Amino acid sequence: MIFPMTQPLTNVDYAWIENYIDRTSAAMAELKSQAPAVNAVATVIKTALLNGGKLLTAGNGGSAAEALHLAEELTGRYSQSDRRALPAICLAADGTALTCIANDWEFSKVFSRQVEAFANPQDVLVLFSTSGNSENLIAAARAMRDRGGKVVGLLGRGGGRLRPLCDLAVVAAGEQSGPIQECHQVILHLILEKVEHNEAAA
Repeated sequence: MIFPMTQPLTNVDYAWIENYIDRTSAAMAELKSQAPAVNAVATVIKTALLNGGKLLTAGNGGSAAEALHLAEELTGRYSQSDRRALPAICLAADGTALTCIANDWEFSKVFSRQVEAFANPQDVLVLFSTSGNSENLIAAARAMRDRGGKVVGLLGRGGGRLRPLCDLAVVAAGEQSGPIQECHQVILHLILEKVEHNEAAA
């Protein structure tokens, strides 16, 4: 059944949409100034993958979705269908592992326990966090440093307590999670561009 509109959509206030886009655009514009840091992150990840290492990723909530996105594009493909599969594991993807570890220990250990299980010195751990203060990500970073691997942070709000634990970090501008995560989405796509546009990755 189609219900007729009782009032035409006139004088609609679109300012809230424009304001959000403006905030995101400002964060994206600031990200350009961090091109050297983004390239350094992408290069470390590419080098690890091309030299027998693997990528581990983690995040909470929307950041977990971005961590999963980066991992699946590497094991699957981003734009090149003829390259080899690249080893990447999202530590937020296995609900049985997360609930087992949280139940038997505590939620702050859900990622660090998996780092202990999977990480080697030649690997890279990529942590997505809008605040940089999530206890489970801080614990994961410490566990990765103990294993001798590299820690990369895609962060926001100044980087929080996680930033000093990262070998490399890109910190998106702004205070709102949405624009920060949208910057992280762009960065993960730039990582994939760097990894795939290299003959050695085929």
